[in-house]
Formats: sequence, C-alpha cells, structure tokens
Amino acid sequence: MLGSGCFWGREYHLRRLPGVIATQVGFAGGRVAEPTYIQVCEQDTGHAEVVAVTYDTRKLSTRALLTEFFTLHNFEFNRGRGTGQYRSAIFSLQDDEQLATARAMLETLRENGFSPATDVERVTAFYRAEARHQQYCSARGMTPKRRDDYRIRELFAPVKS
Repeated sequence: MLGSGCFWGREYHLRRLPGVIATQVGFAGGRVAEPTYIQVCEQDTGHAEVVAVTYDTRKLSTRALLTEFFTLHNFEFNRGRGTGQYRSAIFSLQDDEQLATARAMLETLRENGFSPATDVERVTAFYRAEARHQQYCSARGMTPKRRDDYRIRELFAPVKS
C-alpha cells in the first residue's frame, strides 16, 4: 500500500505500469476501524490515503514499483508524518519483501543527499474507500498531472552489465 498524497491521481499513474494487475484506493495506518472518506479528510483518524497495488513480480519488480512511487511525489515533504492523510508512506500487512526493499531504497536516498519523510511500516488493516473513489480519474476522463523526478529514476535505474 502506497501513500503519497491524494489517492485519485496516484492510482491513475500506478495502474498504468506494465505488470500491475489491480489497484484499490483506501486508507491505512490509522487508529479508526472502517473509516469513511469524510472521516479521513477531517484528519482525526490517523489514516493515510493509500493505493493498494497488486502486481506480477515477473513483469514489475518491487524496486521498479517503488521507484515509480518515489518519482510521483515529493517524499521529502512532511505532510503530517505519522498521522497526515497525505503523508508519504509504504505499508504492508506483513513484514515482507516490499518493506525490506523500501527500507533499503530509503537508505540509498539518504546516502545520496535526500531527506525522505516516508513512513515504512507494517499495518494491521487496509480499508477500501467507497466505490465512487475507485479509478476516480479514469471514470471521469481526467488525466492528473504527474511529478517525475529524473534524479530518482537515475538513482534506481537497473544496473547495466
């Protein structure tokens, strides 16, 4: 689950990556069970807006997915770290390869002069947002703007042999 701002635009861009099977937008990382969009917007739940991404690791590596995640938003900007609705966060329901890869990539970012404010943690639940929020941009014919930080792409580019 990837949190990096408003989930509508992030889902739009992540969904288009080769190897992505499905996406769902929702909430994670907070203390309120089954939060609504309105509750999360009121900023009293502790949840972040996130995109849950299901992907085929034979076509899209976790590193490539997270590279895209880091290029899509300013991961150095603290949007209420730990509690903010739009905070930069990588969540998983178990301690897995995605969290390990995320931690290693954050260390690489720090070693290269970046100051990431991205939370990486195991969470106990993902709460799917209401149906009207799923594939919001696509359903409305919207193409959201994207940030594309070339420095991140260069830093995490596959090593050529």
